[in-house]
Order: sequence, then structure tokens, then C-alpha cells
Amino acid sequence: MSETSRPDGEPTTAVNELADLDPGQFSDPISEELKASLSSGWAPGKACLDKAPVSAYCARRRLALSERFPGDRLVVPSGQPRRRVSDQDYRFRPGSDYVYLSGDQSPEAVLVLEPLGEGHEALLFARTRGPRSDPLFFADSRHGELWVGARPSAPEVSAWFGLECRALDQLSEHLARPLGPGRRTRVLRGLDADLDGSIRAASDRDDAELSAVCNELRLVKDEYEVAEIESAVAITTRGFEDVARVLTAAQSAGERLIEAIFEFRSRLEGNGVGYNTIAAVGAHATTLHWQRNDGPARSGDLLLLDAGAETRSLYTADVTRTIPISGRFSPLQRQVYQVVLAAQEAALGEIRPGNRFRDYYGPAAEVLARGLEDLGVLSVPAEESLAGSGLHRRFTLCSPGHMLGLDVHDCAKARAAVYLDGVLEAGHVLTVEPGLYFQPDDETIPAELRGLGVRIEDDVLVTPTGARLLSDALPRDPDAVEQWALELMSETKEETTTFSMRLP
Repeated sequence: MSETSRPDGEPTTAVNELADLDPGQFSDPISEELKASLSSGWAPGKACLDKAPVSAYCARRRLALSERFPGDRLVVPSGQPRRRVSDQDYRFRPGSDYVYLSGDQSPEAVLVLEPLGEGHEALLFARTRGPRSDPLFFADSRHGELWVGARPSAPEVSAWFGLECRALDQLSEHLARPLGPGRRTRVLRGLDADLDGSIRAASDRDDAELSAVCNELRLVKDEYEVAEIESAVAITTRGFEDVARVLTAAQSAGERLIEAIFEFRSRLEGNGVGYNTIAAVGAHATTLHWQRNDGPARSGDLLLLDAGAETRSLYTADVTRTIPISGRFSPLQRQVYQVVLAAQEAALGEIRPGNRFRDYYGPAAEVLARGLEDLGVLSVPAEESLAGSGLHRRFTLCSPGHMLGLDVHDCAKARAAVYLDGVLEAGHVLTVEPGLYFQPDDETIPAELRGLGVRIEDDVLVTPTGARLLSDALPRDPDAVEQWALELMSETKEETTTFSMRLP
């Protein structure tokens, strides 16, 4: 990182107009000669007027949103970067609704659907390439292109995404324009504090409805989205294979190695991970959202790896496998694993068009409850627990699945009538992830079960005639899991912590 203050820690004195633009930016004032040098001598940018593959899909998505809100101005921001520390932001990840509707991933950009006739005109307000003669080019460490990288020009953005692009500094003036009688401005809030503060909500209901409808439109994936999710699953599969290759080394390096190896693959082939990796070994597997990933990986323990790669278009996979660190399950581990696998198979059998989204919850719960009864850990018969008391949920509290797409828990703001209580359609992509979790300090169960956690999670596409398992390249049967793990482990010499990465 470049220094933004004097070595002695004192703030730089703003002695000219450049320092006033960004106080503390330079360790010394900029001379007129340096200003002239930095403002000239740059080659012109090379124009790229191609069209993004996703642009046609985004146009159809915007049309669907337009039809839901005739006459209203719709404002969808990409979001503001979030400060990590001092003068550095976290790596930016735009809001999913913005990406869905525009295809763009720029920070601080805003998509406006402006009422026009019986439809809407799409306008994208964004920071675009500026003249190198503008001092902001080199004097603004947060936005200057010398600091953050070159941006495309407005014509390039317009051509690439198939909509009109305007400079971001024109947004306020545009939004100040009055709308006709009975028309309102709806804003997707919570992403851009400056924008939220500048536009008074007509009502909280109006903005909440925009958010809900955006999420509901995203429920059914188009062919572009399905292909991207398939790509995310393929990267994820290779990441799991990489992890299996280092299971022997992990016995020395622990969960940190497992996390690092998976995330290496995710960043190499995609944008990174779609959510914080859960690399939970032993008793950590009973913590549903374990993310510290700082524990040991002992032979004899199980690894619960819940991880998903995100593509460069920002679609994610979400897969879980429970893998023995040694490559082989113990008899008790296998017994619990087979209960969870049977529950997943029962759930998968309920996924098809016309069934309600939550129809697969019941069959999974029934198998888990009966399995818990067989293990001798339920204080009541399985039938009684399933009928109302729900005591089996002590060991399987979370729901067995959710929608998947641009977000790992996709479309979470969709209304219950459309999502949780809705009907499955071709194009829905969801996860099926039953599990059993026996807490290490649970004195109501036999000691040998304490600290044992098992989850199996797969990504599923609803098709016109049923469902297709997208993540079936990773084995689920316990015998197949053992064979898969042992074969991959054998590719790495046991006496060293080095490993073989199969690069694309």
C-alpha cells in the first residue's frame, strides 16, 4: 500500500488545490511541474464496443420488473464500498438485484428505470473513464484511476450492457425531476446510505415491495443463470477434490489448510467463495455456521466441509460433504451418515414441478427422527416428536434447504407466499441439506455420539419433468466417499505437506 501521510505521522499540509482534493494523499505537495507531468502523456483508451453475453437476459429481466411497477421510477443501486481499515475498503461485491438487472459490477453505480410511455427507460449512472488532465485522476486515492484502475468510458458501458450510461454526478439532478401525478420513486434501500438519505420514501411499503419483487423475479433461473450455477458447481467440485488431496497434510496443518486450499481453487477459477467456508473437523461440525476454521484435523475425526465457489458473474454453488480425515468411517460414523443420506434421498424424491417448496421438509424430518429413535437418543417415540413436540429437532435444528443463485440463501426477501409457501417451477435451483448434530456437551446422549456432526448438501435444478442433481460429481454413498477420498489422498506423499494442484 502507498503511504498517505508523512513518515513522521503528521498530516500533510494542504498547500495547493491538489492537496485540498484529498488531504494527506501525498507526503509532499505537488509541484506545478509534477502536476503537468501527471496530467499529460497518456495513450488514449482503447474503445471496446462489444456486447456482454448477459445483456439480452438483463433486458428481459428489466422488462419483467417494469411490468410490475408501471409509471413508477425504480432506483436500484450497486452499493457503496465498505471500509475495512484506515484507507482500505473491503473488496467490493455489488448488490445481487443490481447485478441481476444490469450485469454490471461497478461500485457506487445506480440503475434507474425511468417511466417512459407505458414502460421504462433503463439508465445506468456510474463512474466512467475521465480525462487524464483532471487532477482527480491522480489526486483522489479512493476514486482516481491511477489508484484504483482504469474504467470504461460511458459509450463502452452503454454498448457492453445495452443501456444508456450517464456520469454518476448527473444522478442527483435526474432524481430531482418531478414525476407525474400518482407516480412515485421506489428505492432498493440498504445498499447506498447516501442515496437512501437523499430520497425520502413515499412509504416503507413501496420500497419493501420493490425489494420483494426483485427477489421473486430471481427465483426462476434463465438458461444463462443455470449455466453459471453449473460452472460454480464444477469449480466447487474441483475444490473439494483439492481438499481431499491434502487430508493427510491437514492432520498437521488443521482446518486452516482445508479452508485455504478450497479458497485457492475458488479464486483461481472464479471470483472467490460465495460465502464463508465452513471447514469443521470433529466437534466443530456440530456448530452449524462454524467459520473460524482454526482447529486441528485429527485422524479418526470427520470433516464437514460446507463450501461454494462463486463465478466471476457472481453465481454461487453451495455443497457440503462429510469426509473422514483418515479416509474411512468408523462404524458409528457410518451409521449416522447413512441416516442423513437416507433423509436426503427422501427429500430429493419430493422435488418436482407442482410440489410446494417445503414438501421435501417433511420426508427428511421423518427419516431423521426415526434414525434418532434407532440411535436411542430421542426421549419420546419418533411418531410423537413428528406429530408436534419436535424434540428430534434438538439434533437437527436448521431447515433442510433453500434457494440458490446470486446469493447463497437466494431470494431471501421474496414473500412467503411466493417462496416458502410457493410451488416449485422448472428453473428453480435449491439446496437439499439434511444433517444431524450431536453437541459435545450434550449429556442427554451417549458419550460416543457427542461431538459428531454430519451434513450432506447438494444443489438441485427443477426441470420440466422432475429434478436434476447438479453436484452429483461428488460422491454421497459412504463406500464411494471412502474410495474417492483414499484415491485422492494417495496422490500426495504422506511424508510431506506439499500437495498436487490440478490447474485448469
